[in-house]
Amino acid sequence: MSDVSPLVLLEALRSPEPPARRSGEDWPGVDDPDGLKEQIADWLTQYANAGTRRTYAYALGLPIEWVDPPSEDTGRTSKPPRGREGPLHNLAWFRWCASRQLDPRHATGREVKAWLHSLDAAGAEKRTRQRMLSTLSAFYGHLTETGVVPANPAALNRARLGLNRSSRDASPTIRLTPAQLHALLAAAGELPNRTKLKDLYSARAVAVVALLTLGLRVTELVSLDRDDLIVSGGEPMLRVLGKGGVHREVYLTDLAATAVRNYLAERDRIHGDTTPAVRGRTKATTSPLIATRDGKRCSRFDVNALLRRIAVQAGPALQEVADRVHPHALRHAYVTIALEQDARIQHVQADVGHASISTTQYYDRGRRTRDTTAADLVAAAIRAAGASAVD
Repeated sequence: MSDVSPLVLLEALRSPEPPARRSGEDWPGVDDPDGLKEQIADWLTQYANAGTRRTYAYALGLPIEWVDPPSEDTGRTSKPPRGREGPLHNLAWFRWCASRQLDPRHATGREVKAWLHSLDAAGAEKRTRQRMLSTLSAFYGHLTETGVVPANPAALNRARLGLNRSSRDASPTIRLTPAQLHALLAAAGELPNRTKLKDLYSARAVAVVALLTLGLRVTELVSLDRDDLIVSGGEPMLRVLGKGGVHREVYLTDLAATAVRNYLAERDRIHGDTTPAVRGRTKATTSPLIATRDGKRCSRFDVNALLRRIAVQAGPALQEVADRVHPHALRHAYVTIALEQDARIQHVQADVGHASISTTQYYDRGRRTRDTTAADLVAAAIRAAGASAVD
């Protein structure tokens, strides 16, 4: 996977005039905006994963150009395009501070709590507020360690704020069954499209659903390049860059391998690209694995919209939950179905790249084999659901 080097990121953040802004206007209330950008750069360059940096930048309200400078040597960006502004756009921390002419380095716990209350009033879910507070705490933790601020204003009592994490909290993610996943795959292959690219459109839809049923995060899916398709130990797999800059190997089921192969073959037929689908390591390009009609990288919003259209097309099987189907629901389904099929929880953890402070990865890269993945169990459950529907 291509990435933005820390040096390029640092130079982008050091730039005194970001796109569409003039010096002095980008940080209202800040006397030395360049100094603040330098401190932000010092924090963000600690994270090797570009997805992590983009997520943190989005949560804090940084211009995306500072974190993801566009490539100058090609018209095809290697990163997902910017998504549309959400309802909490103006409540990102730095924008919230700017609207009050507040230098973020002078913020106290009082301002952080006022910001959290503003998010709550705007309809931000508890998990969203937890995540945004965690991001803010990570930023201020760095500023505290480097002596920029005397204390972390985001180190608040989360229990009093109603933001403590509890296993008793019900997950808002819907629970999809194997039969519903099978219905999604079937609907993807029959997705209506009136253009001449109907076959490509449906092949891409099937590939997207098939890959998401492997437990991928949507950000991982859209960041994949064609040369992330590899063969290791005689098995086709994806080399996925997950959270924390950690790579993991995701085994392709027959279902996923066939879907990807068909999609890439159709894409190559139309666009004339002769890159093989799955044959060892493909040629070293930044061509995205899942692309838009003109060959550019899909965004997570594109994938989410596509999945919603597929869910609506799936008919009675998803009629009651079609408006709640999103990429994470398929990742959630992978974990729940795998455990229902008696997969070892350590294998599932390795498959989806989960991590916690209390446990370590059960299998390292050298010990990962076909027998230590739950992917085939999940695929078998989906096939069985399809066979039952036919009977």
